[in-house]
Amino acid sequence: MPEMTDQHQNTAGSVASIEPAYVLIGKFQRTHGVRGEISMRVITDFPERIRRGKIIYVGSEYQARKVIATRWKNNLMLLKLEGYDNLESARELTGKDVFAAVKDLPSLPEGRYYHHQLVGLTVWEGEEKLGVLAAIMETGANEVYIIDQPDGKELLIPAIPEVIQKVDLDQKRLEVRLLEGLRG
Repeated sequence: MPEMTDQHQNTAGSVASIEPAYVLIGKFQRTHGVRGEISMRVITDFPERIRRGKIIYVGSEYQARKVIATRWKNNLMLLKLEGYDNLESARELTGKDVFAAVKDLPSLPEGRYYHHQLVGLTVWEGEEKLGVLAAIMETGANEVYIIDQPDGKELLIPAIPEVIQKVDLDQKRLEVRLLEGLRG
């Protein structure tokens, strides 16, 4: 997932992770009609937050755009943005990614995390460092965490309560208990 920032040098000289400034929430598809509407494939669990008056960020430059109106057409959201009043101007948006500012994301219930909060955590089983959580794959049943191991191999672990023991965002630590046969 494209993110604006991922690390910075702290005053002690070590590298510390910080939250990204933006998270991907959709991708513009094609124009709709002649009045500047554009369709968007929604990639967020909170599409209701994309509404009139909200600011979204468009493209790799994260250009701020104010939402004037939204409506659904089948499985796509149609958006009307301030300053895009005709087919030609809306065509400029085709294919661009759409982001929300992390600071504007809703709080999640205790024990729930956004993907950007988890990716980059160091994964431990007891005192053994297994690697770093590199990516999260969504499957039908549950998410699968992809761990980059120190030996360069990948370890896939299911994100289920029996495996995921503790998430400590402050310590950038994910504690797991691997199921029998999971190591391969």
